[in-house]
Amino acid sequence: MNANADKNPFYALKLAQKQISILDDQLLRRKLLHTETPCDTHPIVQGRQLNAFCSNDYLGLANHPQLINSLAEGAKKYGAGSGASHLISGHSVVHDLLEKKLAQFQSKHIPDVRALFFCTGYLANLTAITGLAALNTSGGVSIYSAALNHASLIDGTRLAAAQTKANTHIFDHNNLSQLKHNLQSDPAELKIIAIDGVFSMDGDIAPIKDLLAIAKEYDALLIVDDAHGFGVLGEQGHGLLEMLNVHSSRIIYIGTLGKAAGISGAFICANEFFIEWLVQKGRPYIYSTASPPAIAHALIASLNLIEGEDGKNRRRQLHKLITLWQDEMVFSSWGKISSSMPIQPVILGSNATALEAAKLLDEAGYWIPAIRPPTVPVGSSRLRITFSANHSVDDVQKLMDTLKRVEHQIIGI
Repeated sequence: MNANADKNPFYALKLAQKQISILDDQLLRRKLLHTETPCDTHPIVQGRQLNAFCSNDYLGLANHPQLINSLAEGAKKYGAGSGASHLISGHSVVHDLLEKKLAQFQSKHIPDVRALFFCTGYLANLTAITGLAALNTSGGVSIYSAALNHASLIDGTRLAAAQTKANTHIFDHNNLSQLKHNLQSDPAELKIIAIDGVFSMDGDIAPIKDLLAIAKEYDALLIVDDAHGFGVLGEQGHGLLEMLNVHSSRIIYIGTLGKAAGISGAFICANEFFIEWLVQKGRPYIYSTASPPAIAHALIASLNLIEGEDGKNRRRQLHKLITLWQDEMVFSSWGKISSSMPIQPVILGSNATALEAAKLLDEAGYWIPAIRPPTVPVGSSRLRITFSANHSVDDVQKLMDTLKRVEHQIIGI
């Protein structure tokens, strides 16, 4: 065999090189940066200390000393890894305790609720949509997915369609008339509506009460991915369902534990029969190694913080920062979206403008990456600014001053 046979570019390699070059031409190539310190508001990034307004650590728990101690305690008690999938030998007693605690969070909103813990939110969404679509083994399934849904809901919908031949429909969450029209004439026996609870790039909250009424009227399930609301919304931080005070067995509630909860993983809360079905038939769940039990141990401590006085104080701080931003940040020409969430986008339009703004902010000591397609629609590239309870009022005031200077520098004022 010629040892040098693969030194010259072959077709697949040429194709990869060409496609990367196209991304460069379109200003769409993403780059990895490495942090050298724990997740916080002033991390060291590749040797420089920056003001970070880009993480999803909304409550500032990712570097909380109590959670660090709990994680270490969990590792000493349960070891470093789980060793197998949940259905083989990887399901620890502490996984079970965590699931019971998560179910308790949603017990007022979903009758006969049970929770299922996952390694990631992506796996949870894939499992929910593909598993529930497989309930109707005779076919006749329709999935309605909001246009601005997270990639994991989109991919779950596509995979479910491929596996079950489900019909798929895209709807605008700001105009539900088309959704109702399609449901009225839909002969499918099983209908599933899937939506983000809080849209990650715009920071707006989905019309869950209206969607639940529609789901009841047309006998559909309602999947709510509350990745950005869990821990942030509700008096006790239980999320969107608590804030809206809704109650239904039709709701499949999905929450993420690597954002406001500060650690890692995700979960599905639903009626116990839906959860049992996903345990039996949810392929991403069945065939994934379980998260280390130490993660579950630390998450229980995180949930206690979230619904305790510390969590309430952190949510109050977040609300103060959001109000300050909404009241006082005024741009000359850039678009600011009105949001009551810690996600505060600034719409710039072109990829070039977003990259230039991110570069100038970096030079000023701020870490706020440019968000471009396909994460957001073409022509709506932006800065996605996120607040943490660990930010101070002074941090936000200085950010606003810096953003005004950057805007004026770019538009030539």
